[in-house]
Amino acid sequence: MRGRQRTGAEAAEVTMTPMLDVVFILLIFFIVTSTFAQEKAIKLEPPGPADGAAIPGRRMLITISADSLVHVNGRATDIGGVRAAIERVKAEDPEILVSIYAHPKSKTGVISLVRDAAYNAGYTEGVSLSLSREI
Repeated sequence: MRGRQRTGAEAAEVTMTPMLDVVFILLIFFIVTSTFAQEKAIKLEPPGPADGAAIPGRRMLITISADSLVHVNGRATDIGGVRAAIERVKAEDPEILVSIYAHPKSKTGVISLVRDAAYNAGYTEGVSLSLSREI
C-alpha cells in the first residue's frame, strides 16, 4: 500500500469540454451538409385499363408535343387559352371526358397547367393522363 496515494473526491473529475467540442463540430457538419429543399410532386391519375379496353364515353383529346405545344381536339392552343378551349368543347357536349396525351420530353409544368385547366373547367373526374411518343 505504500505506492498508492489516496486522493480526495475533488481530484477525480472528468472534463466535458473536449466531448462538447466534438458534439458541436459534428452538429455543424451535419447542418452544413444537409439539404432542406422540399420536393414538389404533381398528382397523377393511374393509367387506364392494361388490357387495352377503351374507357366508355366520348373523349376530348388534348395533346402536348415534345416542344410543349398544346392542341385541343387538333386545334393549336396557347397555354393561357386551354381552359377556354376545354370549356367551349364541354359546352358543346357536357358528357365529354378529357384525355391528355403528353410526349415524354414535354415540360412537366405545361402538363400540370393543362391538367389544372381541366380541373378548373369543372372536371373533377374523367381526366386521364398518359405519355405517348407518337405525338
